[in-house]
Amino acid sequence: MRIAFFVNSVVNETVGYTTTILALTATQRGHSVVYVEPGDFILRPDDSLAVSAVVVPDTPYKTPDKLFEALQEAARQKKTFAIGDIDILFLRNDPSLDATDRPWAANAGIMFGRLAAERGVVVVNDPDGLAQAQNKLYLQAFPEVVRPATLISRSIAEIRAFIDKQPKGCIVKPLQGSGGKNVFHIATPNDFNLNQIFEAASGEGYLIAQAYIPEAKTGDVRLFLMNGIPLQSGGSYAAFRRVPAKGDVRSNIHAAGTARKVKVTDKMLALAELVRPKLISDGMFLVGLDIVGDKLLEINVFTPGGLARLAAMYKTDFASSVVGALEEKLTQRRAYGMAIANARLAAL
Repeated sequence: MRIAFFVNSVVNETVGYTTTILALTATQRGHSVVYVEPGDFILRPDDSLAVSAVVVPDTPYKTPDKLFEALQEAARQKKTFAIGDIDILFLRNDPSLDATDRPWAANAGIMFGRLAAERGVVVVNDPDGLAQAQNKLYLQAFPEVVRPATLISRSIAEIRAFIDKQPKGCIVKPLQGSGGKNVFHIATPNDFNLNQIFEAASGEGYLIAQAYIPEAKTGDVRLFLMNGIPLQSGGSYAAFRRVPAKGDVRSNIHAAGTARKVKVTDKMLALAELVRPKLISDGMFLVGLDIVGDKLLEINVFTPGGLARLAAMYKTDFASSVVGALEEKLTQRRAYGMAIANARLAAL
């Protein structure tokens, strides 16, 4: 099969990204891999859809370093494909990275992903599902029991009143964003830095305030779900604990957090089961649940990362399970055609 990975920018990819590991695994299983960026789609006057892509040379790469080196070399030129020549379109961009400087690019994957799905390409995660999940408001669509008490507002008065009702303080962060940017822990509404915090965080739009969960001091747990089910390989769950750096409330790896092995508990599995029906309904093929205690802080549906780190931790190959699932989806598409809607096939 030919699998296209949709990313923000090929030159900004890294060796350790989950996308790199998935691409490596796909080539090792004999598949053709291309990379697509937000400006690469072409909708022609006859309503045909094409895409300009960076082609990863068909070579038996043994390490992600070698594939990444070949990808960067190949990025100097692109080849145009009819969309029918793409079997799988894997949307793995982070819209928040483009929201300020390239707002036109933030939704390109969703918009053209829909067109590709209408033309028979298997698109994961489903673009209609992703359209619902473009910010942290998506979590509010899940059962109340799985999430901490939350307020979403731009009103400082509302946020102060909310903080006042949280005996353990709260976390304030932008509704849109990723990587731990502008995430603050506020202990009391009398925090002397409160105005500065509001000013920094609200510059990106709405704020989300969540009741602080004390277990967050030891970090959160990233648990991967595939087709709504916790991802496993070799007897291990695809999960790790993200531990904050000393003096930092953020556990994001991009914010100097560190990753450690974790034992997946019955509470974590129960949370996964509670969110599974909606994730499947929304066509969410591969997601990352960020768990603290018995609550979900976020559901990462665009670019859940960490598969390379997990492979090294547990000495097992989670990426092969993911690519194998994509192979099965393509088999189903070829067998049943458009009788299976993309959203259903994406999480089947």
